[in-house]
Amino acid sequence: MRLYDLIIKEEAKFEIIEAYNWYESKQEGLGERFVLDLDDYFERIRSTPEIFPRRYREYRQVVMKRFPFVIVFEIEEKEVVVYAVFNTYQDPNKLQKYIE
Repeated sequence: MRLYDLIIKEEAKFEIIEAYNWYESKQEGLGERFVLDLDDYFERIRSTPEIFPRRYREYRQVVMKRFPFVIVFEIEEKEVVVYAVFNTYQDPNKLQKYIE
């Protein structure tokens, strides 16, 4: 099985750090569980990105089950580019840039 290279854009990295810090402030170890769960999703995306549905043109999304987050990415040749790790409690208009 071919694994795609995973590229995480700066904005998505910031969102991950922000979520980690927030979860850790609520309960020690919860941020770590979030990151481990996210890593599992990243591995699934790297191995079979095309199974996840296109939602906005070329952008695909994965809805995390344990945490209220959506991962927005696209496939570019041999790479999977993650643009957002979006908290679904945030303003949904933030996702507009992936629709236009």
